[in-house]
Amino acid sequence: MSAGALVLLGTAIPATAQTDTTTVEFWHSFGGSSGAALDRIIENFEAAHPDIDIEAEHVGNYNDIVARLQAAIPANRAPDAVIMEVTRYGLFADRGVLLDLTDKVAADPLSDDLFDFAREVGVFEGKNYIVPFNSSTPVLYYNADILDRAGFDEEPPLETYDDLLTVAQQVQEELGDEGIRGISAPGQFARWGLIMANDSDLIDSTTGEILIDAPNTVEAYEWMADLVHEHDVASPDNVTDEDTGKEDFLAGRSAIMMNSTGNYGESKEALGDALKVRPMPCNKVCATPIGGAGIGIIASAEARVQDAAYDFISFAASPESNAIWFSETGYMPINRHTADQQLAKDALADKPGIDVAINQLDVARGRPRPPVVTWMRATEYDMWQAMALGQREVEETLQDFAEQTRREEQRQN
Repeated sequence: MSAGALVLLGTAIPATAQTDTTTVEFWHSFGGSSGAALDRIIENFEAAHPDIDIEAEHVGNYNDIVARLQAAIPANRAPDAVIMEVTRYGLFADRGVLLDLTDKVAADPLSDDLFDFAREVGVFEGKNYIVPFNSSTPVLYYNADILDRAGFDEEPPLETYDDLLTVAQQVQEELGDEGIRGISAPGQFARWGLIMANDSDLIDSTTGEILIDAPNTVEAYEWMADLVHEHDVASPDNVTDEDTGKEDFLAGRSAIMMNSTGNYGESKEALGDALKVRPMPCNKVCATPIGGAGIGIIASAEARVQDAAYDFISFAASPESNAIWFSETGYMPINRHTADQQLAKDALADKPGIDVAINQLDVARGRPRPPVVTWMRATEYDMWQAMALGQREVEETLQDFAEQTRREEQRQN
């Protein structure tokens, strides 16, 4: 045998081995400490499944994923698996983009280990399209050091709209000259929670009725908008760029933030013992939305890739993986056995407030996920900006928004 033949033979071995590896292209939305926790779960999975390679790519936030997926599908450049926010995957399920996972989930022993809320968020029109990964509710965070400096000798009530406004105004009065705001303007997830706390919703999760212009919804938006342009306790910058609300809170420039429990990890890292976590306020009722996302599989992926992707999805929802995720990020446990893991026990013992979202589950509920929700959520940002900046009256804006949503719903149907 010639030397050239030996070289060719030597190079053929890795190529054959490489052919036996199944690669799963996976789009996600996690950076920072959350991204590191996801990397750890992927490393563990690949160690247990050396024939599967999870090619993970951070493509931005939930909105970015929706936009990029919509562009990738007609170009045949979609990934194999993707993180899908729990109110927006219905659009892709309805159009046949996502694989129906009903049979895979039913045959997976994991399905019996998931909490009821976790199983429910993956079901659209009676079929399972995503398996939960990161589940959350909004919670109320506050900076105890700022409240102490503003003259609060003990924790003030934080249970109603009026309570929050009272605290925010005192902080603003005492510390506003130092560039400290009383509260961060609520992002969309928190806005939805505040609407629910006022005994309303944007869309009824059972009947599908559009409630954007319902009186209690209007009242909730009026209160939220007034934080910015009437009372000046929240920054207009938080309205035009919602990320700045969290940035201000983490930097000690805002006393109160309502945001996902998934922000616990970075908030604790930034504020240490000054971070306090409380349930979302109950204004007229105690109610809060379940958010977060699950992992879906693209229907056009090859069968062996779909199988490999589901193996990863199931692994990611196992108690061992979920304990890593919960302890590092603050997202809620989705597996009934997560709390039995030592990592989870340590987090519950050593990280005050990480259990607030779990304790809030009694009043938490899923949100609607028909296709129109994706359009509605994208449109809501501009409507909110117009109201919060005082460019349009709240009631008129929401009546217009509701009518647009009803027309869009009819168009999609």
